[in-house]
Formats: sequence, C-alpha cells, structure tokens
Amino acid sequence: MHRVRFQDPAGSIRNGTWHGEYVSFGNTTYETDMVSILPPSNPTKIVCVGLNYADHAEERNKNIPDRPLLFLKPPNVTAGHGDIVTLPSNKERIDHEAELAVVIDTQARHISAADAMEYVAGFTCLNDLSNRDDQDREQNWVRGKAFDNAAPMGPVLATPDEVPADATVELRVNGETRQSSTRSELIFSVPELIEEITTYMTLEPGDIISTGTTSGVAALSDGDHIDIWIEGIGTLTHDVRIP
Repeated sequence: MHRVRFQDPAGSIRNGTWHGEYVSFGNTTYETDMVSILPPSNPTKIVCVGLNYADHAEERNKNIPDRPLLFLKPPNVTAGHGDIVTLPSNKERIDHEAELAVVIDTQARHISAADAMEYVAGFTCLNDLSNRDDQDREQNWVRGKAFDNAAPMGPVLATPDEVPADATVELRVNGETRQSSTRSELIFSVPELIEEITTYMTLEPGDIISTGTTSGVAALSDGDHIDIWIEGIGTLTHDVRIP
C-alpha cells in the first residue's frame, strides 16, 4: 500500500492512500486532479550522496569515492508531484538527476548497517536538480544544489518491501529516456549510507537520504516535462520553467 501526503480541496493536509487515479483519506476519496500532491514528508534536511554510481562518476570525470560523498539540501528545496519548478535564470546548464530517496521513520543516531532498515519508513522518487554553472565553481554546492525547489519528490511513500533490491530507476524528459539503471548498482547501499550518516548526525523522522544518480544526466530547457519512474514506487512527474 502506497501512502500519499496531499492537500484536499478545503486546504487541509492529509496523509492518505494512493490508488493511482484517486487518493483516499478516511471514508472520502478524491480524484488526483482535485488535490495537490505534496512531498511524502516534511524533512528537516535532505542528505544527498554524490557519485554513488560508477558510470555517473565516469561521466563527471571524477574518481569513485572510498566513502560516501555527502552534501545537504535544506527544506526550501522540496517540491511535489505535478509541480512546475522554476529554475534559476541565466545559467548554461541545470541538470536532472533521478534518484531513489529514503524517508526516515524514527530518530536515528549511531545506527549499524545491520539495524538500519528498522529506521526506514519507505522509499520515494527524487530529482536532485543541479545547477552546474555554480556547482563546478564552489566547494559546498549551496548555489549548485540548494536553490528553491531543487528536489522535486514523490508521488508516494512505498514501504521497503515493495521496492525490489534491483529496482529499476528511469528518467524521461519529454518522453525520451535519458537515465536508466538499477538500485543494485549503488556503490554504497542504503544500510551502509544510514550507518555512515548517523555516525555524524541525527536523522529526524521525515528526513530524506537521496542515494545518488546514474549516468545520463543532461541539461534541462524551459518547458521540459520530467518523469522519474522507480519500480515498486511509481512515477514522479513535474515540469520546469526557466525565466
């Protein structure tokens, strides 16, 4: 069963059930075009993992890291399924990055890889939008990764048992497939990432770990339509606008 956060026609935020063409909360159902689909959680932070696929490290001309390469996105980056995301203007290249995202269930600190999945509420889709103009000029990637709505995510929260260990991750722009890989090709697995991250910081309920992207990243243009499909989760859809 897939869970969904949405705003109903009266403006109330609900945690309901996703049925594909409609959502439900209690004994009420709504067609999806009657509601606003929200990000699956309201995170205090998003911990992102860079270069976690060997082929993406190669296309970026980077060495494969010997430990997870971590960076943060703050809460202002969130956007939801069906949103039109406004990207920074006057940039040569803002790339898409399809990623499997982990949503944390309970507060976690110093968690071993063996116990890590006990702290996971589920998985969702995430687009780690990346402003390469500034990312390639700065060290901490604030301009490159933390601009408003730089992490569209959703549409649902799938429980861990619903997402295969070798789940396919695909991204299409205007119907053209640009990225396609599997979860099994991650260099550092989800449990390994949780162990490493919680060695240094506390993860709060609703926090997100974005596990990294595969090869095929490319620049987006004004008006592009993006679909990210992950096996066992479904399809995150959003558009982009470049002023």
